[in-house]
Amino acid sequence: MKRTVTRLADGRELIYFDRHDDADRGAVDTRELPPRPHASELRHDPVMDEWVAVAGHRQTRTFLPPADECPLCPSAPGRQSEIPSPEYDVVVFENRFPSFSFDLGRYEQAGGLSEVRPGVGRCEVVCFTSEHDSSFSALSPDQVELVLTAWADRTAKLGELPGVEQVFCFENRGAEIGITLHHPHGQIYAYPYVTPRTRQMLASAERYRERTGGSLFADVLAAERKAETRVVASNDYWTAFVPAAARWPYEVHLYLNRQVPDLCSLDAEERAAFAPIYTDLLRRFDGLFGRPMPYIAAWHQAPVHTGRDLAYLHLQLFSIRRAPEKLKYLAGSESAMGAFVNDVLPEEAARQLREQDGR
Repeated sequence: MKRTVTRLADGRELIYFDRHDDADRGAVDTRELPPRPHASELRHDPVMDEWVAVAGHRQTRTFLPPADECPLCPSAPGRQSEIPSPEYDVVVFENRFPSFSFDLGRYEQAGGLSEVRPGVGRCEVVCFTSEHDSSFSALSPDQVELVLTAWADRTAKLGELPGVEQVFCFENRGAEIGITLHHPHGQIYAYPYVTPRTRQMLASAERYRERTGGSLFADVLAAERKAETRVVASNDYWTAFVPAAARWPYEVHLYLNRQVPDLCSLDAEERAAFAPIYTDLLRRFDGLFGRPMPYIAAWHQAPVHTGRDLAYLHLQLFSIRRAPEKLKYLAGSESAMGAFVNDVLPEEAARQLREQDGR
């Protein structure tokens, strides 16, 4: 694997990950780009004890351009994109419209009880393939392993940046989810705080350990493997199951069969075994209604500095589609109260997914 670091015209970092050492990455970005925006504001909600990023510059980000203007495709004669090279395997670069960055501006207190500070951190885009009309489910096993390598590399490097507390790798897929670019890609957020969901999970794991002496995540996995009714797929290294209290109509958690804190901790066998089971799951999702399934794929891994002995690396895959022509909207109960009501019985969702052909 070859790793090449370069810079875009406005100074943003771009990293090529190539399968072959002879890849030529000498192409230069000659575009005239506007100055990079300042970092967002972070405002603390004292009632919920949560941080909210306010990033007004993101209103101007690129929105669903035609295929021949896609900024994530390789550059071509007469058309330069975010990737200067005329071809690539996997590319990671700093987002042009970031929610967090180190380009600091002036920040003033908002008044009231809300503390305000700069949204220090970093946001990156991960291009899974140069093929515009492809998808993650269509990637070859070695291409998926290269994406895993990029995720692990960025998890390690971003975790070393000052002020970063958590690294989150994820993919949004489908217009229904709210994507702004159709090209197969994901994102990585390096947060300056530990996110509310992770704080809650680690607090639950700590209480469970104090009460039982065991690992909450490991015991959940063991119970699901024993019950079998919600297991969708498994191999020697990974197990995919619908959680018993699934919030989303179709939701699968993919657990490594041993406890590790993050993507950097995967060994060669575990990386190789991930591609077949994950792409199988994605194809099962697409097969449910005979059409591409909108989904969010979210890696849950340990924060940089805290809870690393409690965390358990796993991937959460879920869709808002509940029927062929129906979506689950987060209306009153979910949005206002955080109290989910699922439309599909988890055991039924698992059965439907098992019956799909993921090949």
